[in-house]
Amino acid sequence: MGEAIPLTGRSAVVLALATLAGVIAFCWPLLVDTGAVLDDATVAPLVLGVVLLGVLAAVLVAFGEDGLDVRAVAMLGLLAAVGAVLRPLSAGAAGIETVFVLVILGGRVFGAGFGFVLGATTLFASALLTGGVGPWLPFQMLAASWVGLGAGLLPRLRRPGGWGEIAMLCGYGVVAALVFGLAMNLSFWPFTLGVGSDLSFVPGGELGENLRRFLTFTVVTSLGWDIGRAVTTVVGIVVIGPVALRLLRRTATRARFTPS
Repeated sequence: MGEAIPLTGRSAVVLALATLAGVIAFCWPLLVDTGAVLDDATVAPLVLGVVLLGVLAAVLVAFGEDGLDVRAVAMLGLLAAVGAVLRPLSAGAAGIETVFVLVILGGRVFGAGFGFVLGATTLFASALLTGGVGPWLPFQMLAASWVGLGAGLLPRLRRPGGWGEIAMLCGYGVVAALVFGLAMNLSFWPFTLGVGSDLSFVPGGELGENLRRFLTFTVVTSLGWDIGRAVTTVVGIVVIGPVALRLLRRTATRARFTPS
């Protein structure tokens, strides 16, 4: 099956390096020495650089290999714009968040490379639309790009568009929603609570103890929101998934991303 942004050898290496750098950006506080002073002010610009470099590199590699044309760019722009509009309308109480439905379905149909770029550009466009630009944005873009990337890497099924595929996407949506919440918590948790709290990060502390504190912090502060995000994603995939998959695949076929 063709892809809007083909995941060739070179683009796969680019995305793998961007992912590795992103994991380091999320997890580096767990590796600092005892007594280290943590400052997140310098981390966010570096993460933003990693995300943008990964997105640009994936797009440029696809252009260089004649794997990306104006139709793919137009589809990317359309889906990112729809996601940017949906996000401020749906992000509210109880973790209601529908944008991941779009990112997952887009990554599933148009491929892992497209999903990676779609996740990052959707969150970026949404932040510009709502004024939600801050040190959290690069981490959100990176985590969302992983959601789209993972959707594109899910195994192909013999009967695409059936309830077996919907069930698989729902299961993936639950995992993606919960992991997104964990990743976002990890991006700011080491810098927020200070010393003395049972939930605070201990610079240079044992990894197991810090992970225990982090998981406790997540359960206490954000698990309800993460579950709400997971439920919303599942409901969205069940309700619009069958129709959206058909429409997106028909568009992909007509645009010759996929065989007819």
